Amino acid sequence: MKRASVSGALFAGPRSTVLTEGWGFHYNECMTTSPSSQAELTRLIKEKAHALGFAKVGIVPAEPFHNGEAAHLQAWLDQGFQADMAWMVTHYDKRKDPGSLMDGTRSIVCVAMNYFTPDAYEASDSQALKIAKYARGTDYHYVVKDRLKDLLAYVQTLYPTVQGRALTDSAPIMEKPLGVRAGLGWMGKNGNIILPGMGSFFFLGELLLDIELDYDTMVVPDQCGSCRRCLEACPTEAIVEPSVVDANRCIAYWTIEYKGEQFPAAIRENLQGWVFGCDICQDVCPWNIKFARPTQEEAFQSRPLTGRPQRDALMALDEEQFREAFRKSPMKRPKLPGLQRNVRMATE
Repeated sequence: MKRASVSGALFAGPRSTVLTEGWGFHYNECMTTSPSSQAELTRLIKEKAHALGFAKVGIVPAEPFHNGEAAHLQAWLDQGFQADMAWMVTHYDKRKDPGSLMDGTRSIVCVAMNYFTPDAYEASDSQALKIAKYARGTDYHYVVKDRLKDLLAYVQTLYPTVQGRALTDSAPIMEKPLGVRAGLGWMGKNGNIILPGMGSFFFLGELLLDIELDYDTMVVPDQCGSCRRCLEACPTEAIVEPSVVDANRCIAYWTIEYKGEQFPAAIRENLQGWVFGCDICQDVCPWNIKFARPTQEEAFQSRPLTGRPQRDALMALDEEQFREAFRKSPMKRPKLPGLQRNVRMATE
């Protein structure tokens, strides 16, 4: 297939079908002239991404992983570190080649959006119930993907024939290695991308495009050094080696993904109040302690039941109240029985 660029056929033809899973767009802005060069288009895309609330943007070519990332994933799967999350095993070939997720993909715009919200309790308070910061507000799948669709709509005001697909943890794509390749940050020992001068409390997202752009080639060097705070702080020793997390030991897995009724003693006795997810390995990271700043995104602000959750309030919820309190929230994933199971495990 001939590569598309910001010249030639890209200027002609009717508006293409947008490959974004049926979501619509509103074209509220239009330019009378198109960018005159690939470099200018790249600059405009990055500027628009920042204007849409993304803290960092990097663009890479849609190429298969070739620096051991796929082998690292396979080794992780071979050791069973995915627990019973069977979807992690599927579509391995697509995970190795992110460009395969949309026909004709040439470029991938990688973005990061801050979700940090300060805790309403002291970290040392073992009696407080705790909900991971990422889940205190609106589900990021709605927020980040909608902003990426807005970014795609903007690109299409410049070049109507461009096709694209917006992703955020919603397809078989290795987002973290891709973010590292795009220069967003480095892979921290806690298994999260750490953005220099910003920390790791960020959602990742990608916009696949069928045009060539100018690409980022500067990789952020690993700056964890000899620090092992995240490994040492994990109460269940889920970080089995730097950047390798065993979901079988991870509090986040047990409180979000696990479907059974009881937790093993090794998990239950070390919950430390966590009833949905866990932030311990991020909270102790010096980069977050020094650089994390509250998000300005209203959608990610804590809701009444998530900032400082109370046992009685959570256990008193019925199905209708649960659906209303956690509408468009990640908290819906374990369903009401799963959430109340977590509360019991953490308090009894």
